[in-house]
Amino acid sequence: MKIYLDGKFVDDAEAKVSVFDHGLLYGDGVFEGIRLYGGNIFRLDEHLERLEYSAKAILLTLPLSRKELAWATAETCRQNGLTDAYIRLVVTRGVGDLGLAPWSCPKPTVFIIASKISLYPKEYYENGLAIVTVPTRRINPAALPPAIKSLNYMNNILGKIEAKQFGALEAIMLNDQGYVAECTADNVFTIHKGVIYTPSASQGALKGITRGTIFDIAQEIGVPIQEVNMTRYDIWCADECFLTGTGAEVIPVAKLDGREIGTGKPGPITHRVLASFRRRVLVEGERI
Repeated sequence: MKIYLDGKFVDDAEAKVSVFDHGLLYGDGVFEGIRLYGGNIFRLDEHLERLEYSAKAILLTLPLSRKELAWATAETCRQNGLTDAYIRLVVTRGVGDLGLAPWSCPKPTVFIIASKISLYPKEYYENGLAIVTVPTRRINPAALPPAIKSLNYMNNILGKIEAKQFGALEAIMLNDQGYVAECTADNVFTIHKGVIYTPSASQGALKGITRGTIFDIAQEIGVPIQEVNMTRYDIWCADECFLTGTGAEVIPVAKLDGREIGTGKPGPITHRVLASFRRRVLVEGERI
C-alpha cells in the first residue's frame, strides 16, 4: 500500500510521523473521511471545503491548496489501483515541543490513506441496526464547535465503548440539554408522518457530507425535511429511522433502547433515500 506523506508516496511500512507531532500528542489537527465509488471520489470538493473550514477554525494553515489536495487524494487512489475505497485525509499541526503551544510547530504534517472499509455487515443494511442511548454526552458546542472535524475523538470513542458494553454497534449521544445530537460516528434521521427530521448542528451534530446529501435527496424524491430539537421519544415513536456517514453510508435503524421503530424493519422512505444515494455516489464528485 502506498501512503501520501508530505509530498511523497511511501510504502505503508515507511509511513511514519514523529512522536513529537502535535496530532499525536494532543489531537491537534483536522481530517476528512472520503469515499471512492467506481472510480469517483464522492463530493470531494465539499470534503476539502470542510477541511479548510475546520483548519481555519483552529488557526491551522493548510500547506496545500484545494487543487493540490484534490490531486494528492486522487493520486493516492491511483497509486494503489483502487476504484472503491475509504480515504482518510489528515492534516496535523506538525512536529513541535512537548508544550501545548501550536506556534512551536513550524510545518503541518499531511498524509492520505486509501484503503477498504466495512463498518457494518450486509444484513444490517437489509434488516436495520439495534442501537442504544449512551450516558456520555456530546461536547457542548461552546466548548468545541461540532463543525470542526478535529483529531480529538475521545468523546465519540467513549460513546462507542459504551455502545459495545450494551451490545450495540452504534449509539445515540445526547447533548447537555438532553436533546439528540448525533451518533458516535453517524448523523441520525427519523421519518414521521411523511416528513424527514434530523437534529440541527447547533445541538452538537457534525455537518456531515452524507447528511447534506440527504437534504438534496429529500428534495429530489419530494419528501419534506426539517432540522429540529429531537428527543429519544421522537425516535422511539418515529415511523422510520436511519443513520448516515461516510463510512456507514445510509443504514436503517430498527430499534432504539429495546423499542422497535415503526414496524421494526426498514421503511419505504428509507428505501427510496438509500436507492437515490447509491445512484448519486457514482456521478457526484471527481473521477480519478
